[in-house]
Amino acid sequence: MAFELKTTVPWGRTLSEYKSMFSLTEAELKKRIISFGDGPASFNSEMTEDNKSVTSVDPVYQFTAKELEQRIAEVKDMVIEQTRNNQDNFVWKQIKSVEELEQVRLNAMQAFIKDFSKGKAAGRYVFHALPDKTAFEDLSFDLAISSHFLILYAQLGLDFHITSITEMLRLANEVRIFPILDLDAKKTELLEQLITHFNSNFKVSIEKVDYEFQKGGNEMLRIKRD
Repeated sequence: MAFELKTTVPWGRTLSEYKSMFSLTEAELKKRIISFGDGPASFNSEMTEDNKSVTSVDPVYQFTAKELEQRIAEVKDMVIEQTRNNQDNFVWKQIKSVEELEQVRLNAMQAFIKDFSKGKAAGRYVFHALPDKTAFEDLSFDLAISSHFLILYAQLGLDFHITSITEMLRLANEVRIFPILDLDAKKTELLEQLITHFNSNFKVSIEKVDYEFQKGGNEMLRIKRD
């Protein structure tokens, strides 16, 4: 099935949030990072401004900056309204209000839009959809991360997740996934199945992180080569 822009809800996060979500140290930020499901995050543009390297991978990168900007404009009010109607599901600590959330997200997405065409030409934004294999060679990166995609969309199924994470582990020595809750803010059977599957050949752990916006969403899954 073709990936359609009209079915996506682009929503971008910042470098600061990525640091907290994945417990990224300054030393780790200097490593070769590949990030899956970034969408319109400002992570890549901010990293590039800091002279650091990250490759962002997402199926939405098949579209133009103008198309993505239009889609963001179409969905932002709906997302903010849904958040406003479900405020009790979130922790208003790092971000203090719905109004601040809207501004943070819009700033991040505007930074992405401004950087996208240039970054795509430079190979920093790569159009690709998991679980298909990427064109990168084995261990081309030090760290592979996934923000608000894998595990969150548990309905994609176990096989999808195993194949996707296996591809990420082909590319990097370590994988980090945040959050480990599904869309209903619950830990699912999928998480335990993934831990069981990868535990035999890799070091698997669940680790607390400093970031929590979705209530209870303050842990990441970490999978490392032994």
